[in-house]
Amino acid sequence: MSKVAIIRCETYDEAKVYDAVKRGVDLLGGITRFVSKEQKILLKPNLLRPMAADAACTTHPAVFEAVVRLLQEAGLDKLTYGDSPGRGNPDRVAEESGIADVARDYGIPLGEFTTGKTVHFAEGQFVKRFEIADAVLEADAVISLCKMKTHGLTRLTGAVKNTYGCVYGFNKGEGHSRFPNVHDFSKMLIDLNTLIGPKLYIMDGVMAMEGNGPGSGTPVAMNVILISEDPVAIDTLFAHMVDINPDYVPTNVYGAQMGFGHNRLEDIEILGDDLAGFVNPDFNVERIPVADEGGISRLKYLKGLITRRPAVKRDKCVGCGVCMRACPLDPKAITMAEDGAGRYPKYDYHRCIRCYCCQEMCPEEALEVKTPLLGKLFIYR
Repeated sequence: MSKVAIIRCETYDEAKVYDAVKRGVDLLGGITRFVSKEQKILLKPNLLRPMAADAACTTHPAVFEAVVRLLQEAGLDKLTYGDSPGRGNPDRVAEESGIADVARDYGIPLGEFTTGKTVHFAEGQFVKRFEIADAVLEADAVISLCKMKTHGLTRLTGAVKNTYGCVYGFNKGEGHSRFPNVHDFSKMLIDLNTLIGPKLYIMDGVMAMEGNGPGSGTPVAMNVILISEDPVAIDTLFAHMVDINPDYVPTNVYGAQMGFGHNRLEDIEILGDDLAGFVNPDFNVERIPVADEGGISRLKYLKGLITRRPAVKRDKCVGCGVCMRACPLDPKAITMAEDGAGRYPKYDYHRCIRCYCCQEMCPEEALEVKTPLLGKLFIYR
């Protein structure tokens, strides 16, 4: 049985966010139940790319500040913070999101996320080796400050996937090429969470991102903060809140199968506010199982004609090439072409592994995930 605190919070007012976070942590036994004064603690927000806080792309600085206050008031002051962004260096993304300002106010240094080391993990059920950032390796404990968002690959991105930012630099992109299948990628994420072992996961869902997430979607009020030791349980409740079958989120399925967390309501004890008060059936998310894509994706030409894929919005594309550089394949599945309307990315959909790194990193919101007509007729009905 896993415990998850669900706490209503309808604003990023600093005092109200602090009260909500403190209430949730206290319901779970207090902050010193999870970390101690002797430990070097790393706060790991979601810092996907350079975006302002109100875009709902990154963890909001008010949530970051609430956790810092809670820790420092309990005498836990050996703190660092950081993430390995998909685009932009860590200090720039921290500045854009507003988190760097809070960190300076409280005297918290940014950890090193551009360098790291290979860590061998014999206990891994699927993956035995990870490239982990130095800041993570230097910490005694990690607290994950994740963000409630949609995702083209895994339908939702929340507590489990936030830990992927502990892999440093280009190795994140390389991970997509090592594990091009969403199921393998999800099993890798469970092993990574097992290795890192965050002591606590705190999800910022005051404003979530729906639609074309995790970087180009639309902010939507969900008015909630979720807190637990079990990231699978958090993501399962997130799925229920946005009216998607939790089993359509592969990290939920493999998290339970691999013994890392719970993905059934009967195995989750909810503390705080009632789950039913946060259900949003109009939340814009793909309510289709990723499992349907698995078999087709192994058939090269059918894959290009049927499975969901990144698509270019030519009216928004400025031809910057960020998408091509984000592609983890070598040679790339994306090349830059030009016609009378300008420069644009051209896809080889037979090679594309559907990792959606390009869509995640597009700074112009010019890429979306679309389903071809044959896919709509035969797979995603």
